[in-house]
Amino acid sequence: MRLLLSLLLLFALPALPVRAVRAQSVQLLVQSSPLAGFRYGEGVEMWPQMREGDALDLVREAGNPYDPNAVRVEWRGRKLGYVPRRDNAAIAWGLERGTPLRARVSRLVEHPNRARRVEFEVYIE
Repeated sequence: MRLLLSLLLLFALPALPVRAVRAQSVQLLVQSSPLAGFRYGEGVEMWPQMREGDALDLVREAGNPYDPNAVRVEWRGRKLGYVPRRDNAAIAWGLERGTPLRARVSRLVEHPNRARRVEFEVYIE
């Protein structure tokens, strides 16, 4: 991917004015999901402080007795919930292999159903 980006920049650079060239990061969206288990973690307490775009940590829980692919989602070291079971196999596999997966809050909604209040994205940078 970096080789392809380098080649594109190499050929595009002469055509671009110098001021138009700046460092940018490329992000590949892996998935977008609602946060599972929000009402059971510390999310309800942390809700007023959270903002869209906030970074999240993905923590693999290989020993979780309820789900062998469990991936915990944390905000500033506090457990918010989990990647939904239906969506967690690929994320768990990537984390186990050292894939540089990142996550962020993509949407916060004042919804009466607490399970629908937080949506997040997982991406590779």
